Amino acid sequence: MELIKIEPDKEKARSLLKLTLLRQNKLPKFDIEKESPLITETYYEICKELITAILFCKGYKTLSHKDLIEYIKQHNEFNEEEIILLDNLRKKRNRLIYYGVFTNPIFIKRNKQKLKVIITKLKKILGKEIK
Repeated sequence: MELIKIEPDKEKARSLLKLTLLRQNKLPKFDIEKESPLITETYYEICKELITAILFCKGYKTLSHKDLIEYIKQHNEFNEEEIILLDNLRKKRNRLIYYGVFTNPIFIKRNKQKLKVIITKLKKILGKEIK
């Protein structure tokens, strides 16, 4: 894992948190059957931004999305299934963005609640760090 040491920046973290809230507010408006790729991308961006905000609070950043997930593995709040789901979400988002491979709506239907739990946990960690 390659983390870059920076000055802790809680203001950037707060800004990213605001952005995640905007994204979360858009989620219920999506049609799962027609817009599952956009939902996948939105869930991924929310998780990525929350983890990045946590790193900013700690005085780190990374250029690698894989390293974001590696970093979050260190938190005992996440079980192996959640880490695997985050990594699968990352891969699905990459396939969509770089190769135009659409996400099957079944993925969202099966994992929507689990992703909400992950987001809640990330927000809780960030909340402790941002104070």
